[in-house]
Amino acid sequence: MQKTADMEQNMGEIDLVYLWVNGSDPKWQAKHNACIGKTEANSDVNCDGRYADNDELKYSLRSVDMYAPWIHRIFIVTDDQVPSWLDTSNPKVRIVDHTEIMPPQSLPCFNAALIEHFLWKIPGLSEHFLFANDDMFINRPVTPETFFMDDGLPVIRFNRRPFRKLTLWFKRNVQRRRLSNYIKTIKNAASLVEKKYGVYYGGKSHHNIDAYLKSDCRHTEEIFWEDIEPTLSNHVRKPNDIQRNLYYYVALAEKRGHLQYVNRRTSFKLNIEDESHYRKLGKYNPLLFCLNDSEYADNADRQRARAFLAERFPEKSQFEK
Repeated sequence: MQKTADMEQNMGEIDLVYLWVNGSDPKWQAKHNACIGKTEANSDVNCDGRYADNDELKYSLRSVDMYAPWIHRIFIVTDDQVPSWLDTSNPKVRIVDHTEIMPPQSLPCFNAALIEHFLWKIPGLSEHFLFANDDMFINRPVTPETFFMDDGLPVIRFNRRPFRKLTLWFKRNVQRRRLSNYIKTIKNAASLVEKKYGVYYGGKSHHNIDAYLKSDCRHTEEIFWEDIEPTLSNHVRKPNDIQRNLYYYVALAEKRGHLQYVNRRTSFKLNIEDESHYRKLGKYNPLLFCLNDSEYADNADRQRARAFLAERFPEKSQFEK
């Protein structure tokens, strides 16, 4: 009992922030196409999978309602959109428009890597908060201790990537393989922290719900603002983006977080185009999972994902009309 009381004193309320977009909305599509052109089937930065809405958010909120009822408030960051099924009268949930937190030169923005730099600026956001994309789900009961330790500092969950710096150099210079845009943005973050702190972190985001301190985000921005500022006009993903691992690398360098490497029983990324991943999800029964959509998936894969979610989380949450 004392442990819980100590944690409450160290943390207080814990909020949850989502990014969400409905790529099927004609108004949004017109804005998107006018800014950066139509989506391309094989693009890793501008494909349908980046913006498709399969009601993942609805089911993610059902998982929160089932397994994390202690979460204080939920903020859904969007571009002038509201899910049709969302009960906006619920005091626990609030829509946050991009215009509330992002500078004019960044709008409109279709680049999650850029949007994520401004999440900590959400009005009323708690000091301790969680961040999720709408395709991330809780699979079993979790507690505040799942995400923050007794001292109030976040658990930093990474995929283990030993010799990461050497591996990337070998791929690029020996194998002559192109690094994906996503990998480049993580590399950018690691390089900045190495230059500042003299240590290179090779750990890679586990692509699921993460925990942050708002004050740490503010602190990191202050240190690296001159590096972030040139990316403010990146309306779509660009190679010079700086991935949000930056905040975790700084936290590790300053001993402001607790590193934990994940395995398939703690965090599982299910690529929806791979049917075998659904069987693996059942086998490992992880704490958290993600249904990852990408340029490799088609509409049949998305229909299968939607059917799976409807079966896994059949009960409406308090956040639905």
